[in-house]
Amino acid sequence: MKERTPEVSEKTFSRRRFLKTAGVIGAVAVAQKAMAQMPVLVAANPLMGTFDLHVHAAPDVASRSVHDFELAIKARELGMRGVVTKNHEFITNDRAYLVRQVVPGIEVFGGITLNYSVGGLNPTAVDNMIKFTGGCGKIVWLPTHDAAHHKSFFTKKPDAGGIRVVDSAGKVKPELRKIMQLVAKADIILETSHIAPEESLAVVKAAKEEGVKKIPITHAMQSPGEMSLDDMKRCVEMGAFIEHVYLSYLMGPNAQLGWMRGWKHISMEMFAQAIKALGADHCVLCTDLGQYLNPTPADGLKEFIMALNKLGITEEQINWMARKNPARLLGLEPL
Repeated sequence: MKERTPEVSEKTFSRRRFLKTAGVIGAVAVAQKAMAQMPVLVAANPLMGTFDLHVHAAPDVASRSVHDFELAIKARELGMRGVVTKNHEFITNDRAYLVRQVVPGIEVFGGITLNYSVGGLNPTAVDNMIKFTGGCGKIVWLPTHDAAHHKSFFTKKPDAGGIRVVDSAGKVKPELRKIMQLVAKADIILETSHIAPEESLAVVKAAKEEGVKKIPITHAMQSPGEMSLDDMKRCVEMGAFIEHVYLSYLMGPNAQLGWMRGWKHISMEMFAQAIKALGADHCVLCTDLGQYLNPTPADGLKEFIMALNKLGITEEQINWMARKNPARLLGLEPL
C-alpha cells in the first residue's frame, strides 16, 4: 500500500516560513546589539600605520605591563608602524636593536634619559648612545625624576636638589650645549622631559641655535611641567612640537593607582582644545604607558585616538599627530 504523503497547506507553510524568518531577524538583531557593544573592529583599526614615541617596557627597575618583545609583537599585530621605548635609568637603543632581530616588520627605537644613573647632563653618554650598533638611538630625553623641577614640584620645596639644565641667570648650561651639538649632528630628537616651563623655553631657544631640528615638549600639559597654552604656542613658534600623552588622562585625584593621584588630570576636552589651538601639524600623540596595572601602550593609543575623534579631531589631524609627525621626527618617510 502506497504511503500517503501529508499535505502541506499554504497556511502551514506560511507559518513555518514566518517562524524561520523571525528567527533570522532575531539573530541579526542580537548580533547587531552585540557588535555595538564590541570594541573597534579590525577593519576599522585606528592604529594602522601609527607610532608611539613614548612607551615604557621591562626590563626595568619599575614594574611594567609588558616587556620589549611583547610590546613590539602587539604593536605589529595591531598594524602600528613603530614604537620608541624609554627608560628612566639607562639606554634603550641597545634593546631596540635586539628586538628588531627577533620581531621583524616593525620599527623599534630607543634612546637615553639624562638622569643621575647615566651621569646627568653627560655628553659622553649621549655620544656613545648615538654610536651604538644599529643606529636605533633616536631620542635624548632631558632629566625626568632627577630634574630639579620634578623634585621641587613633588616635594613642595623650592630647593630639593636635582639636575638643573639652566644656570642662575636662566642660560642653558655649557654641558647641555655640547649635548645639543651632538643631537644636531646626528639629526635625532631632543625631548624636554620633566623640566620647568621656563626651562623648556630656554632649551628650545638654545637647541635651535645649536641646529637641533626635532624638539618635542614632553607631555607638555602634564605634571610637573603643566605648561600653559601661551607657553606651548611660544614653543611652537620656535619650531618645537607639543607631545600629548594618554597617561595624562588617566592621572589625577580619581586615578585608579595611588601614585598617579598627585599628578594633574588632563581631560580629553583639554587635549582637543589644545590641538585645535596649536594645530595638529605641531603636535604628536603618544601614550607614556607601560606601567603595571595601566592599559598596555597599544590599547591606550587606540583609546586616545577614538576619544579625540568623538570630540571632533578629524582623521587628517590624527594622521599628522600619530603618523606623519612621528615618522619625520624619527627620520622616516611618511606613508
